[in-house]
Amino acid sequence: MSRLSTLREYVDKELLSLENDGKIISACSHLYGVSLAATMIAKKRNEDPELSAMAAMLHDLHAYKSGSYADHAHKGAELARTILQELDLTDEKETDIICSAIYHHDDKLIVDQPMDEVLKDADVIHHCMNDFSKPVKEKEQKRFEALQKEFDLM
Repeated sequence: MSRLSTLREYVDKELLSLENDGKIISACSHLYGVSLAATMIAKKRNEDPELSAMAAMLHDLHAYKSGSYADHAHKGAELARTILQELDLTDEKETDIICSAIYHHDDKLIVDQPMDEVLKDADVIHHCMNDFSKPVKEKEQKRFEALQKEFDLM
């Protein structure tokens, strides 16, 4: 089994343990959607698609498990490190890359390391394209416009 498949199996079990069916569906949709977007963005930018997909699968897991988005990016990075070490899926450098992306993914107005940017952009794509009836958040507007240009969607 691939590392990503192993991680998805773990995340699926965590999400299926949530008590609210709507929350399970929303969490699966978001994590898998961001994971797919991250893979595509990483491939286009010559970043590691597997690591980007793994970061995306873990990026909001803490929020879904705790029911709180308070400091969820930083707490999520800690949880991701614990999970990756427990599953022994990544080496120290890969774990640091994934955890950095998760740690910074909520800082949409700041430019960070390339893999951090992949996760931020994947998160924005899912937020903005998953439900066109919702307005684009102000903090995501410029990033979404840049993504539309990058992918010739304008």
